[in-house]
Amino acid sequence: MMNILSFIQPAQHVALLTHQSPDGDAMGSSLAMYHYIKSLGKEARVIVPNAFPDFLAWMPGADTVLLYDNQKEQADIYLDAADLVICTDFNAPNRIGALGDKMLTLTCPKVMIDHHLHPSDFADFIVSVPEASSTCELVYDILSTFVQRSRSFERMRDKNFQLSTPIAQCLYTGLMTDTGNFSYNSNRPQIYPMIASLIEAGVDKDAIYNAVFNQYSVDRIKLVGYCLYQKMRVFPEHHAALIYLNRKELYRFNFQKGDAEGIVNMPLQSKDIHYSVFMREDKTTPDEMEKNGGIKTKIKLSFRSQGDRPVNVFASEVFNGGGHANAAGGEYYGPLAEAVQLFLDNYAKYFKA
Repeated sequence: MMNILSFIQPAQHVALLTHQSPDGDAMGSSLAMYHYIKSLGKEARVIVPNAFPDFLAWMPGADTVLLYDNQKEQADIYLDAADLVICTDFNAPNRIGALGDKMLTLTCPKVMIDHHLHPSDFADFIVSVPEASSTCELVYDILSTFVQRSRSFERMRDKNFQLSTPIAQCLYTGLMTDTGNFSYNSNRPQIYPMIASLIEAGVDKDAIYNAVFNQYSVDRIKLVGYCLYQKMRVFPEHHAALIYLNRKELYRFNFQKGDAEGIVNMPLQSKDIHYSVFMREDKTTPDEMEKNGGIKTKIKLSFRSQGDRPVNVFASEVFNGGGHANAAGGEYYGPLAEAVQLFLDNYAKYFKA
């Protein structure tokens, strides 16, 4: 009976890849698999397209992660020797940029573990469960069950599996961050026995919360205040809010990777706002510039909503993105003003009045 373990068992050199600008779920799922594979006596390495936020640097194994944008030669050597690639928390090669181009040249088997909609078929074995709270939820199940190729799970508990503290810490981080500390996409009852077992395995949930959410700089706190007081536009007829920042504004607040985390959720604290969109201006990589006609600027977008008010369709159809009903992302290559105008021209079609 084919399952994901049948790919892992014969492999000796495993590469674990995750998406650009890795978040808690991306780092948690890839590092949890890393620790599991290392526990089997095999070689493993996590390779990410670019840097992850400083508030995730405490995670066990984070100091071994290769950044493809500035450690390409070292990463390529490892990838060329890999006899298995495991892709976590992304559903298509373009989500990992130039690292995806490299991955597609590899002839070794590929496994995908993801919870986003519309997975592409680049992998030899796919675990895709969009209703899952996070990819870390799926990795937890994979490590403690045999998982069938279909989207359904046949839970056959592996009694020999022991959840180590590093694995548990990584998995809890992904579960916590991808649900906004269990404030959305977290009504599935099976999540909470998982949390209990992670705590039993040594997770200090309060310490992890503090490490992720309470380690920002004073500049980041000032940036949040600026966003909410100066930059938030409210569209009361559609219960929507928009915040957007250009690079000059980011520079003013000494912006560091991860400083924008969570800002998109803040307008939803108002009883009158059900949709929130956050945009920030970013530089394109040389690879992105080549693929987009020399455009030097891209806009990264985050979408959030509450209740039966999807934002993923808007993200997909207008901003080349996608995601879950209440939490999605997108991007736009061009000036920030154009992206803002695109939002203004289209939001009324997608947001309930």
